Amino acid sequence: MGLHDESWVERQIREATERGEFDNLPGAGKPLAFLDQPQDDDWWVKGLLEREHVDAAALLPPRLALRKEREKLPARVLRERNEQGVRDLVEDFNARVRECWLRPADGPVVVVRTLDVGEMVAHWRVHHHD
Repeated sequence: MGLHDESWVERQIREATERGEFDNLPGAGKPLAFLDQPQDDDWWVKGLLEREHVDAAALLPPRLALRKEREKLPARVLRERNEQGVRDLVEDFNARVRECWLRPADGPVVVVRTLDVGEMVAHWRVHHHD
């Protein structure tokens, strides 16, 4: 096959190669990382979320996202510096849960309960001996 037989795409690739545009690319000369993994139809979505640092919880229906947030809140309150920070965090969560109750459900019907502010403050106090 002569140069006059190459397609436009092939010519673009050849010229870019000659200019060195493919030199020193990340992963050059290394095997593809996913070749030894089982087939996953959503590999590209997962890769995009990882590369762009997108929290997958942001893609969930609101009630499901709130339920996941509720599960993580006890650990999250421990990072607060003071009792008022804990109260503000839990009250904000509870307000968003109550607001969600007022809207029609998007996606699956998921029950999300509010948290007791006093219990969360007590949980924080146990771990923060001042």
